Amino acid sequence: MTINTASLDAAYEISLETPADAAAIEALLNRAFGPGRFVKVSERLREGNRPLSDLCLTARSDGEVVGSVRLWPVQIGGAPCAFLGPLAVDPSRQGEGLGQALVAAACEAAASAGWPAVLLVGHPPFFAKVGFVQASTDIRLPGPVEARRLLIRALRDGGADNLAGDVVIDPASAPLS
Repeated sequence: MTINTASLDAAYEISLETPADAAAIEALLNRAFGPGRFVKVSERLREGNRPLSDLCLTARSDGEVVGSVRLWPVQIGGAPCAFLGPLAVDPSRQGEGLGQALVAAACEAAASAGWPAVLLVGHPPFFAKVGFVQASTDIRLPGPVEARRLLIRALRDGGADNLAGDVVIDPASAPLS
């Protein structure tokens, strides 16, 4: 998948993540977030879960991974939803619109795959630009989060309607222990 990045300051190729990207993505996550990323509540929905490999994307510039976004299967009160994160852009490339391009591409892919909505924890002004709104206060993550930072985007009409309850790893998608 290559998306039009003409509106960005630099040319990027956005494509599906591959197993060969693992080390480069881990290094990118370390540069972007440091070790503190492991204590965030969002990490509780990734531990013991399996990313949706057909929806995880990387951005490359001159062959180097400079951006990454992953989606994970979760349920909200028993209803399926994709959980977005982490979204990482190399600090030297931030501010160019690459993060929003990655999120938009991931949401398009999730919609095409039939997911009803995407949930995330993030910065409201940033994610509002790609269609996210504050989620219902009836949606509960497995730990504390500021209500204003819990965001959702419906991917089809009614996709985020009536979602309420605990957010948990989708048991049908979690790897076997």
